[in-house]
Amino acid sequence: MRTKKSRLIFLGTGAAFATECYNASFVIERPDGELFMTDTGGGNGIIRQMKHAGLDFKRLHYIFVTHGHSDHILGSVWIVRRIARLMIKGKYDGELHIYGHDASCYIMRTLAELLMQRAELAELGHRIHFHVMEDGETVKLLDMQLTAFDIRSTKTKQFAYRLRFAPRRALVCLGDEPYNRRCHKYVEGADWLISEAFCAFDDRAQFDPYAKSHATTKEAAEAAEEIGAKHLVLYHTEDTDLANRKEKYTRDAKKYFSGDVRVPDDLEVIELI
Repeated sequence: MRTKKSRLIFLGTGAAFATECYNASFVIERPDGELFMTDTGGGNGIIRQMKHAGLDFKRLHYIFVTHGHSDHILGSVWIVRRIARLMIKGKYDGELHIYGHDASCYIMRTLAELLMQRAELAELGHRIHFHVMEDGETVKLLDMQLTAFDIRSTKTKQFAYRLRFAPRRALVCLGDEPYNRRCHKYVEGADWLISEAFCAFDDRAQFDPYAKSHATTKEAAEAAEEIGAKHLVLYHTEDTDLANRKEKYTRDAKKYFSGDVRVPDDLEVIELI
């Protein structure tokens, strides 16, 4: 399916131990049908989610992995295997480029070397490439410009990014920790801010997000207001009440953020306007 505008397609919206939805992962589909994926989820469920979203691995040529936690990186080996097999069969054009910081790339390459078959491994370094990025480095992906930055994680090294996808249009993915003001120059004025919100603010005693270095809807919304974002997208959440999550989180965030709030379900599509 082709579209005249870029689309955000959420393959998963849940946190690490979610069982009612898939782990946080999303794809940006460009107007020509090319795909750029952020994080790969926690396992081979990424293959199912791609299928249910109607997305073809043959159109996936760029991936960014924020950090090495299992719910963000383990799906990478399944993607690499799937694409390597397509390459072997002559059904994949071009190359696969995977970006992340040094630790993430090390984990992904190690997983591949340990778990992939010999014929599949032959594509590593040939048509499948892991690119180690540095803090503040900018690369061109398709017709977009991505700048990676270190979020100064308190748990493990983690990179987020600012993506310029159209003239005067910018999307910022904050990863899965709260906004750090030391990263202000990368996030200021984002048209779209994609932020984790582990739970609603009123549920913080139940889910204890701060002990896990996560935000609630309140902190995510306050950050969006502070940086002047136009649209706030909340994901990477707990999954105990999915039927009411969208309405509850939206209502909560709107108390602190004056812009547009989106709380997607798995496989939901958001048009980037």
